[in-house]
Amino acid sequence: MAMVISSDLRAPCSLLMATLMLIIVQAQGITRHYNFNVQMANVTRLCATKSIVTVNGEYPGPALVAREGDRVLIRVTNHVAHNMTLHWHGIRQLRSGWADGPAYITQCPMQTGQSYLYNFTITGQRGTLWWHAHISWLRATVYGAIIVLPKHGVPYPFTAPHKEVPMIFGEWWRADTEKLVRQALKTGGAPNISDAFTINGLPGPFYNCSAKDTFKLKVEPGKTYMLRLINAALNDELFFAVANHTLTVVEVDAVYVKPFTVKTLIISPGQTTNVLLTAKPVYPRANFYMSAAPYSVIRPGTFDNSTVAGILEYQKPGSPSGSSFDKYLPLFKPTLPRFNDTGFVANFTSKLRSLATPQYPAAVPQSVDKRFFFTVGLGTLPCPVNAMCQGPTSTTQFAAAVNNVSLVLPSTALLQSHFTGTSRGVYGSNFPIVPLKKFNYTGTPPNNTNVATGTKLLVLPFNSSVELVMQDTSILGIESHPLHLHGFNFFVVGQGVGNYDSVNDPAKFNLVDPVERNTVGVPAGGWVAIRFLADNPGVWFMHCHLEVHTTWGLRMAWLVLDGNLPNQKILPPPSDLPKC
Repeated sequence: MAMVISSDLRAPCSLLMATLMLIIVQAQGITRHYNFNVQMANVTRLCATKSIVTVNGEYPGPALVAREGDRVLIRVTNHVAHNMTLHWHGIRQLRSGWADGPAYITQCPMQTGQSYLYNFTITGQRGTLWWHAHISWLRATVYGAIIVLPKHGVPYPFTAPHKEVPMIFGEWWRADTEKLVRQALKTGGAPNISDAFTINGLPGPFYNCSAKDTFKLKVEPGKTYMLRLINAALNDELFFAVANHTLTVVEVDAVYVKPFTVKTLIISPGQTTNVLLTAKPVYPRANFYMSAAPYSVIRPGTFDNSTVAGILEYQKPGSPSGSSFDKYLPLFKPTLPRFNDTGFVANFTSKLRSLATPQYPAAVPQSVDKRFFFTVGLGTLPCPVNAMCQGPTSTTQFAAAVNNVSLVLPSTALLQSHFTGTSRGVYGSNFPIVPLKKFNYTGTPPNNTNVATGTKLLVLPFNSSVELVMQDTSILGIESHPLHLHGFNFFVVGQGVGNYDSVNDPAKFNLVDPVERNTVGVPAGGWVAIRFLADNPGVWFMHCHLEVHTTWGLRMAWLVLDGNLPNQKILPPPSDLPKC
């Protein structure tokens, strides 16, 4: 005889099951599916229309929204004539290096007509990150926001804002950037600088015929807004400010920081910064520019020294929320630092501190297993035989290197070569742990500025604690280098001007609440020290996020070996991993 559950018992039982399922979902996260179609689209900016590479025809591309603990599946199909990979910048990719994305490092690119399923889980992270193409210069137009919300029921460690607004800084060329970089590599010279910066794809009123292409943010008096700032520009660090308003920094690179308030901030390519902007308590009868302009210590004329602006406008009391922009109100401009204000940059970065609370601890390694010292900077390569170059001299071409090694990308993926035991002839495991030739790094440069070329990895045992000092050099001029490490966050324990002093500088390291991030600026004419735990097996790219420097070879890769336990080993490659 079948058992019958009475209706008055079934309802509480169903409710209990639903509650249990909700608790499980909240604890484990859910699976989110995205379809990214890489396709061409015509876009008009600066009075000219050009065909650009996009995802789903959008510029910038679609935002990827998830919660901490979610599994994310992104089916990417390449419908364009270029090879393509996508990188999920800042996602740890624990044991899932196959989904990281840098071409010829963790995967072969998707060729025309091919698809690949990027599959990863967001573990122990929440905040603003971003995704972008990771091959050649295609990230000029192929990029978008990643917004990782906290787990259900977990509040922000600050007062929740009224509204959250992604603001992505980009860079626009009238020319085809792929042709531009090919020409630069052919001549050995520097590629042409961009024609404009953009906010959410829009150049704004300071550029020709672009007033209609201006990002506008409408706010209500007294309300607080969280701006999720992302620097997706190819080659420029940016100052950012909102006229007559302050910004409270609460997060960088998807890690909460001790809040501090500024009028202006600095954000490097690859970095994200969440700031709180509280609108004025009373309708101000004015509008305000939100402006960004470049920070650079190199010679003016060799970088895009223009300013992009959006407009902060206030909701007028009694007017409908969709009311049009009032162009007759006064419009205030912020005062940004001088383009080469290194003192401002040093002061701002020194204010960044981890929360270091029981809920959000700063797990900085207190002891170190492996110490490394890397020089990062520019250099030269000889011109091809019987050729004239447009580099620093007519007989040299521009190059860049880490410890004087300019990385040559292989013709197959490094991670696959490692995993299948077929590394012979693909890469060496002898990347130098210190510069092979010492010199006065920030003083008079050596006469010989040529770099070596090669494909060399630096091998780390699983779970080793690492300290890395990165030193800028004066070869071809000092310069700031935003270095991005894939697969890890790291702690910025120290930085300074001039040459690193291995005897006296470590005593000044902050091992209590250093900022934790995935991209850090090596100061122009200075050094930065980071620490991280090599707890993620795989091959992990580290490179300058100024695309021109990466192209010239300012890049290297770490090989983190498997641990002994099953959950310390990289997962097998997916069956649809693209082939070279």
